Amino acid sequence: MRTYQRLHGGPGRLILSVVLVAGAFCAKAEERRWAFRVFLDDKPIGTHVFTLQDRDGFQELKSQAAFSIKFLMVTAYRYEHTAIEHWRDGCLVSMEARTNDDGKKFSVSAHRDATVLIVNANGTRTRLPECILSFAYWSPAILGADRLLNAQTGRLEQVIIENQGRDEFATARGSRMPANRYRIVGPDQPITLWYDEAKQWIGLESRVGKGRRLTYRLE
Repeated sequence: MRTYQRLHGGPGRLILSVVLVAGAFCAKAEERRWAFRVFLDDKPIGTHVFTLQDRDGFQELKSQAAFSIKFLMVTAYRYEHTAIEHWRDGCLVSMEARTNDDGKKFSVSAHRDATVLIVNANGTRTRLPECILSFAYWSPAILGADRLLNAQTGRLEQVIIENQGRDEFATARGSRMPANRYRIVGPDQPITLWYDEAKQWIGLESRVGKGRRLTYRLE
């Protein structure tokens, strides 16, 4: 999810690599779900929902985002993103992602072949080392990574992840939770993440076009 840029890094593009939890709940033992409300400068603009399931030795992560920004009752911007990722032993083994960034469409697919991960992104084919992680904010394992695969662009991005210490973060309902704050530096704009004491993801924030603030808060 990244998170993947009509809002992220300039006029025109929204990326949540921004392309993805305390307060998350278990619908059943093998399933976890993170449902976020998405805000632009504290105004709700949509949702991003992640569902993680264990399936016979691997994990399946489904991600679905839908945002829209209105001006004078007219939709000025729309963003839709869906992705399915499969993980085994902490590594990404496949991905299928589709993004519609206000009419600009992106398609990324990836699969593991022997000792490499083959990525087809918007017509370009790339071979990457076998064990690659995406911007999988739901997994605290990314906090030790130095490169992450962008599910919208298909690029492997170099990152630095900083532990910024203790903090608090507000849910979509306004309650505040103690948290640990981390900052991902390397993409077009830094991304700040919050995790609870159990290392469950609870929030995200990034600056986007014209310095506006994009925030994920748990429902």
